[in-house]
Amino acid sequence: MSSHGLTGVPDAGAFLARLTRLDPGAPVRLRASGGRTALWAHLPWDVLVTREVAGRGPDDATVSAAELLAVLAEGGDRLPSLRDAQWRWPLPPPASETVETVSAAELTRLAAAAAGTLREVSTGGLAGRAVGQRAVRDALLDHVALVVTPAGGGPVEVSQRLVQAVSRMGFLGPRGAEVPDTRVRVAGRWVGLSAPYGVAWLQAVSKLTVMPIGGHPKG
Repeated sequence: MSSHGLTGVPDAGAFLARLTRLDPGAPVRLRASGGRTALWAHLPWDVLVTREVAGRGPDDATVSAAELLAVLAEGGDRLPSLRDAQWRWPLPPPASETVETVSAAELTRLAAAAAGTLREVSTGGLAGRAVGQRAVRDALLDHVALVVTPAGGGPVEVSQRLVQAVSRMGFLGPRGAEVPDTRVRVAGRWVGLSAPYGVAWLQAVSKLTVMPIGGHPKG
């Protein structure tokens, strides 16, 4: 029987508890490096989240988040059954660049404003017309919450998907606490928010060019 190897149980438990509230059936991927282990998960709105905890776990293994949380709650050290086939998402490159910093208070404000808009539109509709909650939610998640322009580079768009991820996973820390600013990071086509208690990553969607069929060489 393999051991999960995690010694930072409170940190791992906090990550897994938030994750399973958002997605009870979520898998979690464990990747060890040195004496620490990165926990990776995919949120229902297509954002990857990760948190490093103390303890050398498996080199690379995917298990049920709910099952691992149950083991930790019992004080056990068993690694749940492997579910490697359930992990279907690429990870961002390991090297990244910080292009801006944002305060936890500002990110909390942006997350709360979006949640308030969702409640208002879901209750009262839009311009007097009823609108499906899912349609409103998707539109809000796709909204660009922040645009930062690093020196010598083009603008970097920070989606509301990332803001909601760091907020709902508790990565910003307790409300009103003195914590370091969150870093906006770029790694290839990925944009991330590196908050005090975890990181959220979103891969930019490629913009496809549609050509008229008559212009195709075999048209």
